Amino acid sequence: MMPPSPDAYAGLDCLSTGVMVLDGDDCIVHLNPAAETLLGVSGALLAGQHTGEAFERSPELLAAIRTVRDTQETVIEHELDVAVGAHPPIRLGCNVSPLEAPPRGVVVELRAVDPHLRIARLEQARLQQEANRELLRNLAHEIKNPLGGIRGAAQLLEHELPRESLREYTQVIIKESDRLQSLMERLLTPHRMPHFGAVNIHEVLERVRSLILAETPSVKLRRDYDISLPEIRADAEQLIQATLNIARNAVQAMHGNGHGHGNGHGHGNGHAHAPGEIVFRTRVARQITLESRRYRLGLRIEIIDNGPGIPEDIREQIFYPLVSGREGGSGLGLAVAQTLVAQNHGTLECESRPGHTVFAIFLPLSG
Repeated sequence: MMPPSPDAYAGLDCLSTGVMVLDGDDCIVHLNPAAETLLGVSGALLAGQHTGEAFERSPELLAAIRTVRDTQETVIEHELDVAVGAHPPIRLGCNVSPLEAPPRGVVVELRAVDPHLRIARLEQARLQQEANRELLRNLAHEIKNPLGGIRGAAQLLEHELPRESLREYTQVIIKESDRLQSLMERLLTPHRMPHFGAVNIHEVLERVRSLILAETPSVKLRRDYDISLPEIRADAEQLIQATLNIARNAVQAMHGNGHGHGNGHGHGNGHAHAPGEIVFRTRVARQITLESRRYRLGLRIEIIDNGPGIPEDIREQIFYPLVSGREGGSGLGLAVAQTLVAQNHGTLECESRPGHTVFAIFLPLSG
Protein backbone atom coordinates (compact mmCIF):
# COMPACT_ATOMS: atom_id res chain seq x y z
CA MET A 1 0.00 0.00 0.00
CA MET A 2 1.34 3.44 -0.98
CA PRO A 3 1.83 5.92 1.86
CA PRO A 4 -0.62 8.86 1.92
CA SER A 5 0.47 11.92 -0.03
CA PRO A 6 1.42 15.08 1.91
CA ASP A 7 -1.90 16.60 0.79
CA ALA A 8 -3.67 13.98 2.91
CA TYR A 9 -2.61 15.90 6.02
CA ALA A 10 -3.32 19.41 4.72
CA GLY A 11 -6.34 19.68 7.03
CA LEU A 12 -4.07 19.34 10.05
CA ASP A 13 -2.28 22.57 9.12
CA CYS A 14 -5.38 24.58 10.06
CA LEU A 15 -5.40 23.30 13.66
CA SER A 16 -4.14 25.38 16.57
CA THR A 17 -3.10 22.14 18.31
CA GLY A 18 0.32 20.79 17.42
CA VAL A 19 0.05 17.50 15.51
CA MET A 20 2.78 15.07 14.44
CA VAL A 21 1.99 11.99 12.33
CA LEU A 22 4.19 8.87 12.40
CA ASP A 23 4.20 5.93 10.01
CA GLY A 24 4.31 2.26 10.99
CA ASP A 25 8.09 2.41 11.46
CA ASP A 26 7.93 5.41 13.83
CA CYS A 27 9.26 7.78 11.17
CA ILE A 28 7.85 11.32 11.08
CA VAL A 29 5.44 11.76 8.16
CA HIS A 30 4.00 15.20 8.90
CA LEU A 31 4.38 18.07 11.37
CA ASN A 32 1.76 20.81 11.25
CA PRO A 33 2.66 24.53 11.71
CA ALA A 34 1.39 24.57 15.33
CA ALA A 35 3.74 21.68 16.19
CA GLU A 36 6.62 23.44 14.41
CA THR A 37 5.99 26.52 16.57
CA LEU A 38 5.83 24.52 19.80
CA LEU A 39 8.97 22.52 19.05
CA GLY A 40 10.86 25.39 17.43
CA VAL A 41 11.88 23.33 14.41
CA SER A 42 10.89 23.08 10.75
CA GLY A 43 8.74 20.15 9.72
CA ALA A 44 10.80 19.79 6.57
CA LEU A 45 13.91 19.08 8.69
CA LEU A 46 12.11 16.37 10.71
CA ALA A 47 10.24 14.74 7.83
CA GLY A 48 11.43 11.17 7.33
CA GLN A 49 13.46 11.08 10.56
CA HIS A 50 12.93 8.24 13.02
CA THR A 51 11.48 9.41 16.34
CA GLY A 52 14.22 7.59 18.22
CA GLU A 53 16.74 9.86 16.49
CA ALA A 54 14.75 13.11 16.47
CA PHE A 55 13.57 12.73 20.09
CA GLU A 56 16.41 10.72 21.61
CA ARG A 57 16.44 13.11 24.60
CA SER A 58 12.68 12.69 25.17
CA PRO A 59 12.36 9.24 26.82
CA GLU A 60 8.83 9.85 28.14
CA LEU A 61 7.50 10.69 24.66
CA LEU A 62 9.22 7.64 23.15
CA ALA A 63 7.81 5.45 25.95
CA ALA A 64 4.28 6.77 25.26
CA ILE A 65 4.64 5.93 21.56
CA ARG A 66 5.85 2.40 22.41
CA THR A 67 2.87 1.93 24.74
CA VAL A 68 0.45 2.92 21.97
CA ARG A 69 2.18 0.45 19.67
CA ASP A 70 1.81 -2.33 22.26
CA THR A 71 -1.74 -1.63 23.44
CA GLN A 72 -3.36 0.20 20.48
CA GLU A 73 -4.88 2.56 23.06
CA THR A 74 -4.51 6.30 23.51
CA VAL A 75 -1.92 7.47 26.03
CA ILE A 76 -2.41 10.84 27.73
CA GLU A 77 0.58 12.64 29.25
CA HIS A 78 -0.31 15.83 31.12
CA GLU A 79 3.27 17.05 31.37
CA LEU A 80 6.54 15.80 29.93
CA ASP A 81 9.82 17.24 28.69
CA VAL A 82 10.27 17.17 24.92
CA ALA A 83 13.60 18.00 23.30
CA VAL A 84 14.26 17.98 19.55
CA GLY A 85 17.86 17.44 18.50
CA ALA A 86 20.12 19.84 20.40
CA HIS A 87 17.27 22.23 21.33
CA PRO A 88 16.61 22.72 25.09
CA PRO A 89 13.70 20.65 26.43
CA ILE A 90 10.27 22.26 26.69
CA ARG A 91 7.35 21.28 28.91
CA LEU A 92 4.41 19.96 26.90
CA GLY A 93 1.27 17.90 27.31
CA CYS A 94 0.49 15.29 24.69
CA ASN A 95 -2.03 12.69 23.54
CA VAL A 96 -0.64 9.76 21.56
CA SER A 97 -3.19 7.71 19.59
CA PRO A 98 -3.14 4.89 17.01
CA LEU A 99 -4.07 5.62 13.38
CA GLU A 100 -5.41 3.43 10.61
CA ALA A 101 -3.79 5.50 7.85
CA PRO A 102 -0.89 5.32 7.35
CA PRO A 103 -1.00 1.61 8.29
CA ARG A 104 -0.04 1.21 11.98
CA GLY A 105 0.41 4.97 12.07
CA VAL A 106 0.44 7.07 15.23
CA VAL A 107 -0.70 10.65 15.79
CA VAL A 108 0.90 12.78 18.53
CA GLU A 109 -1.06 15.85 19.68
CA LEU A 110 1.09 18.45 21.44
CA ARG A 111 -0.02 21.36 23.62
CA ALA A 112 1.78 23.96 25.70
CA VAL A 113 1.56 23.67 29.49
CA ASP A 114 0.90 26.88 31.40
CA PRO A 115 2.67 26.38 34.75
CA HIS A 116 0.72 29.21 36.39
CA LEU A 117 -2.64 27.65 35.49
CA ARG A 118 -1.52 24.23 36.73
CA ILE A 119 -0.26 25.61 40.05
CA ALA A 120 -3.53 27.53 40.49
CA ARG A 121 -5.49 24.33 39.78
CA LEU A 122 -3.41 22.37 42.29
CA GLU A 123 -3.88 25.07 44.92
CA GLN A 124 -7.64 25.06 44.33
CA ALA A 125 -7.69 21.27 44.69
CA ARG A 126 -5.68 21.49 47.91
CA LEU A 127 -8.08 24.04 49.41
CA GLN A 128 -11.04 21.89 48.38
CA GLN A 129 -9.44 18.85 50.05
CA GLU A 130 -8.90 20.79 53.27
CA ALA A 131 -12.51 22.01 53.24
CA ASN A 132 -13.72 18.45 52.62
CA ARG A 133 -11.62 17.08 55.48
CA GLU A 134 -12.85 19.73 57.90
CA LEU A 135 -16.46 19.11 56.87
CA LEU A 136 -16.08 15.35 57.33
CA ARG A 137 -14.41 15.74 60.71
CA ASN A 138 -17.15 18.02 62.03
CA LEU A 139 -19.92 15.90 60.53
CA ALA A 140 -18.56 12.67 61.99
CA HIS A 141 -18.11 14.11 65.49
CA GLU A 142 -21.58 15.67 65.45
CA ILE A 143 -23.21 12.37 64.46
CA LYS A 144 -21.26 9.96 66.69
CA ASN A 145 -22.65 11.09 70.07
CA PRO A 146 -26.40 11.09 69.28
CA LEU A 147 -25.91 7.86 67.35
CA GLY A 148 -24.53 6.19 70.48
CA GLY A 149 -27.54 7.45 72.42
CA ILE A 150 -29.97 6.01 69.86
CA ARG A 151 -28.25 2.63 69.98
CA GLY A 152 -28.20 2.56 73.79
CA ALA A 153 -31.89 3.50 74.01
CA ALA A 154 -32.78 0.74 71.53
CA GLN A 155 -30.92 -1.84 73.66
CA LEU A 156 -32.73 -0.71 76.83
CA LEU A 157 -36.07 -0.78 75.01
CA GLU A 158 -35.37 -4.29 73.75
CA HIS A 159 -35.11 -5.61 77.33
CA GLU A 160 -38.49 -4.05 78.22
CA LEU A 161 -40.48 -5.36 75.27
CA PRO A 162 -43.15 -7.89 76.24
CA ARG A 163 -43.03 -9.95 73.02
CA GLU A 164 -40.05 -11.47 71.24
CA SER A 165 -41.51 -10.54 67.84
CA LEU A 166 -41.24 -6.83 68.68
CA ARG A 167 -37.50 -7.12 69.12
CA GLU A 168 -37.16 -7.37 65.37
CA TYR A 169 -37.69 -3.60 65.23
CA THR A 170 -35.12 -2.77 67.89
CA GLN A 171 -32.64 -5.01 66.10
CA VAL A 172 -33.14 -2.91 62.95
CA ILE A 173 -32.35 0.24 64.95
CA ILE A 174 -29.25 -1.34 66.52
CA LYS A 175 -27.90 -2.76 63.24
CA GLU A 176 -28.45 0.48 61.34
CA SER A 177 -26.80 2.42 64.19
CA ASP A 178 -23.80 0.09 63.96
CA ARG A 179 -23.64 0.61 60.20
CA LEU A 180 -23.65 4.39 60.62
CA GLN A 181 -21.07 4.12 63.40
CA SER A 182 -18.81 2.19 61.02
CA LEU A 183 -19.32 4.89 58.39
CA MET A 184 -18.31 7.58 60.89
CA GLU A 185 -15.15 5.68 61.82
CA ARG A 186 -14.22 5.46 58.14
CA LEU A 187 -14.77 9.21 57.80
CA LEU A 188 -12.35 9.87 60.65
CA THR A 189 -9.72 7.18 59.88
CA PRO A 190 -7.73 9.11 57.22
CA HIS A 191 -6.98 11.93 59.63
CA ARG A 192 -4.28 10.18 61.67
CA MET A 193 -0.81 11.50 61.01
CA PRO A 194 1.26 9.38 58.61
CA HIS A 195 4.26 7.36 59.83
CA PHE A 196 6.98 7.84 57.22
CA GLY A 197 9.55 5.18 56.42
CA ALA A 198 11.31 3.58 53.47
CA VAL A 199 8.69 2.06 51.15
CA ASN A 200 9.10 -0.17 48.10
CA ILE A 201 6.09 0.79 46.00
CA HIS A 202 6.00 -2.62 44.32
CA GLU A 203 5.62 -4.34 47.69
CA VAL A 204 2.63 -2.05 48.31
CA LEU A 205 1.10 -2.93 44.93
CA GLU A 206 1.74 -6.65 45.39
CA ARG A 207 -0.07 -6.53 48.74
CA VAL A 208 -3.03 -4.80 47.11
CA ARG A 209 -2.93 -7.27 44.22
CA SER A 210 -3.16 -10.24 46.58
CA LEU A 211 -6.11 -8.66 48.44
CA ILE A 212 -7.98 -7.90 45.20
CA LEU A 213 -7.43 -11.43 43.82
CA ALA A 214 -8.57 -12.93 47.13
CA GLU A 215 -11.77 -10.84 47.05
CA THR A 216 -12.44 -11.29 43.31
CA PRO A 217 -10.55 -14.32 41.90
CA SER A 218 -12.11 -13.83 38.45
CA VAL A 219 -10.51 -10.43 37.85
CA LYS A 220 -7.54 -10.21 35.50
CA LEU A 221 -4.81 -8.06 37.08
CA ARG A 222 -1.73 -7.32 34.97
CA ARG A 223 1.51 -5.78 36.25
CA ASP A 224 3.65 -3.31 34.29
CA TYR A 225 6.38 -2.29 36.74
CA ASP A 226 9.54 -0.26 36.33
CA ILE A 227 11.64 -2.37 38.70
CA SER A 228 14.46 0.18 38.67
CA LEU A 229 12.43 2.62 40.81
CA PRO A 230 14.06 3.43 44.17
CA GLU A 231 12.34 3.34 47.55
CA ILE A 232 10.34 6.38 48.64
CA ARG A 233 9.63 7.89 52.05
CA ALA A 234 5.96 7.34 52.77
CA ASP A 235 3.44 5.61 55.02
CA ALA A 236 3.11 2.12 53.56
CA GLU A 237 -0.24 1.35 55.23
CA GLN A 238 -1.80 4.57 53.94
CA LEU A 239 -0.59 3.88 50.41
CA ILE A 240 -1.94 0.33 50.61
CA GLN A 241 -5.35 1.66 51.70
CA ALA A 242 -5.42 4.38 49.02
CA THR A 243 -4.43 2.00 46.23
CA LEU A 244 -6.82 -0.68 47.50
CA ASN A 245 -9.73 1.79 47.45
CA ILE A 246 -8.97 2.72 43.83
CA ALA A 247 -8.49 -0.91 42.74
CA ARG A 248 -11.74 -1.96 44.42
CA ASN A 249 -13.56 0.78 42.55
CA ALA A 250 -12.07 -0.50 39.32
CA VAL A 251 -13.32 -4.03 40.08
CA GLN A 252 -16.79 -2.73 40.92
CA ALA A 253 -16.88 -0.59 37.78
CA MET A 254 -16.02 -3.52 35.52
CA HIS A 255 -18.45 -5.91 37.18
CA GLY A 256 -21.21 -3.29 37.38
CA ASN A 257 -22.49 -5.02 40.47
CA GLY A 258 -23.01 -2.09 42.79
CA HIS A 259 -21.40 -3.82 45.76
CA GLY A 260 -18.40 -2.90 47.88
CA HIS A 261 -16.91 0.30 49.27
CA GLY A 262 -15.95 3.69 47.88
CA ASN A 263 -17.18 5.99 45.15
CA GLY A 264 -17.57 3.34 42.45
CA HIS A 265 -17.33 4.75 38.95
CA GLY A 266 -19.25 2.12 36.98
CA HIS A 267 -22.68 2.66 35.55
CA GLY A 268 -23.88 -0.49 37.27
CA ASN A 269 -26.27 -1.27 34.41
CA GLY A 270 -25.08 -4.80 33.69
CA HIS A 271 -24.39 -4.18 29.98
CA ALA A 272 -21.80 -6.51 28.48
CA HIS A 273 -18.38 -5.14 27.63
CA ALA A 274 -14.84 -6.39 27.10
CA PRO A 275 -13.47 -8.86 29.68
CA GLY A 276 -12.45 -6.94 32.79
CA GLU A 277 -8.75 -6.17 33.22
CA ILE A 278 -6.88 -3.99 35.69
CA VAL A 279 -3.30 -2.86 35.09
CA PHE A 280 -0.91 -1.73 37.82
CA ARG A 281 1.78 0.43 36.17
CA THR A 282 4.74 2.27 37.71
CA ARG A 283 6.96 4.83 36.02
CA VAL A 284 9.32 7.69 36.80
CA ALA A 285 7.70 11.13 36.44
CA ARG A 286 10.06 14.02 35.71
CA GLN A 287 9.72 17.65 36.77
CA ILE A 288 6.44 17.35 38.67
CA THR A 289 4.72 19.87 40.92
CA LEU A 290 3.30 18.52 44.19
CA GLU A 291 1.82 20.78 46.88
CA SER A 292 3.13 23.83 44.98
CA ARG A 293 6.68 22.42 45.19
CA ARG A 294 8.69 21.37 42.14
CA TYR A 295 10.39 17.97 42.20
CA ARG A 296 13.04 16.90 39.71
CA LEU A 297 11.92 13.28 39.95
CA GLY A 298 8.65 11.72 41.01
CA LEU A 299 6.90 8.38 41.04
CA ARG A 300 3.78 7.74 38.96
CA ILE A 301 1.51 4.84 39.91
CA GLU A 302 -1.34 4.11 37.51
CA ILE A 303 -4.36 1.90 38.20
CA ILE A 304 -5.99 1.35 34.81
CA ASP A 305 -9.26 -0.46 34.08
CA ASN A 306 -11.25 -1.14 30.94
CA GLY A 307 -14.65 -0.68 32.59
CA PRO A 308 -17.45 1.56 31.30
CA GLY A 309 -15.79 4.75 32.58
CA ILE A 310 -16.93 7.40 35.02
CA PRO A 311 -20.41 8.84 34.33
CA GLU A 312 -19.96 12.28 32.80
CA ASP A 313 -22.36 13.95 35.24
CA ILE A 314 -20.11 13.17 38.25
CA ARG A 315 -16.71 13.21 36.55
CA GLU A 316 -15.72 16.54 38.11
CA GLN A 317 -16.88 15.54 41.60
CA ILE A 318 -15.56 11.99 42.01
CA PHE A 319 -13.10 12.97 44.75
CA TYR A 320 -15.79 14.72 46.81
CA PRO A 321 -17.06 12.74 49.80
CA LEU A 322 -20.52 11.15 49.54
CA VAL A 323 -20.50 11.37 45.70
CA SER A 324 -21.07 7.94 44.17
CA GLY A 325 -21.84 6.63 40.72
CA ARG A 326 -23.06 3.36 42.18
CA GLU A 327 -26.39 2.55 43.79
CA GLY A 328 -25.66 1.79 47.43
CA GLY A 329 -22.16 3.29 47.26
CA SER A 330 -21.06 5.35 50.27
CA GLY A 331 -19.00 7.74 48.15
CA LEU A 332 -15.99 7.54 50.46
CA GLY A 333 -13.47 5.32 48.65
CA LEU A 334 -11.92 7.92 46.35
CA ALA A 335 -12.29 10.80 48.82
CA VAL A 336 -10.38 8.78 51.42
CA ALA A 337 -7.78 7.71 48.82
CA GLN A 338 -7.15 11.33 47.84
CA THR A 339 -6.74 12.34 51.49
CA LEU A 340 -4.26 9.53 52.16
CA VAL A 341 -2.22 10.36 49.06
CA ALA A 342 -2.16 14.06 50.01
CA GLN A 343 -0.88 13.15 53.49
CA ASN A 344 2.08 11.50 51.73
CA HIS A 345 2.79 14.75 49.83
CA GLY A 346 1.31 13.36 46.62
CA THR A 347 -1.59 14.00 44.26
CA LEU A 348 -4.27 11.76 42.77
CA GLU A 349 -5.55 12.47 39.27
CA CYS A 350 -8.00 10.75 36.94
CA GLU A 351 -8.67 10.48 33.22
CA SER A 352 -11.66 8.49 32.01
CA ARG A 353 -13.47 7.53 28.85
CA PRO A 354 -15.61 4.45 28.11
CA GLY A 355 -13.33 1.42 28.17
CA HIS A 356 -10.31 3.18 29.66
CA THR A 357 -10.08 4.78 33.12
CA VAL A 358 -6.73 5.77 34.65
CA PHE A 359 -6.19 6.83 38.25
CA ALA A 360 -2.64 8.19 38.62
CA ILE A 361 -0.90 8.70 41.97
CA PHE A 362 2.11 11.04 41.88
CA LEU A 363 4.61 10.93 44.77
CA PRO A 364 7.98 12.69 45.23
CA LEU A 365 11.19 10.77 44.63
CA SER A 366 13.65 13.61 45.16
CA GLY A 367 13.80 17.21 46.26
